[in-house]
Amino acid sequence: DVQLQASGGGLVQAGGSLRVSCAGSGVTLADYEIGWFRQAPGKEREGVSCMRESGIIAYVADSVKGRFTISRDNAKNTVYLQMTTLKPEDTAVYYCAASDVRDSNCKTGYEFDYWGQGTLVTVSS
Repeated sequence: DVQLQASGGGLVQAGGSLRVSCAGSGVTLADYEIGWFRQAPGKEREGVSCMRESGIIAYVADSVKGRFTISRDNAKNTVYLQMTTLKPEDTAVYYCAASDVRDSNCKTGYEFDYWGQGTLVTVSS
């Protein structure tokens, strides 16, 4: 049974940092393309960043470029999203997802079959 467990969300002041994690069970995350997505209230889901099976970072949204970094720890079977210089507009539920489709669409997440439950990140001004 494939499960992705997202954690690490919380309340942070603007300008602060936070790291969210995505732990895999029943799946080896290094065998999949992994993406972080977010959905703010009243808005559509958007891709934040994703990593190919090879470890190459395939996508970083313009809105977070230079501030957010995706990484993977194979030993812990966990993928991270390090977020720095957070802004109120980063407030959203953050989801991790896994895909076994090569070159999955990191903007829409359509090929991603496995999704974590989401973790809420709130950035106060």
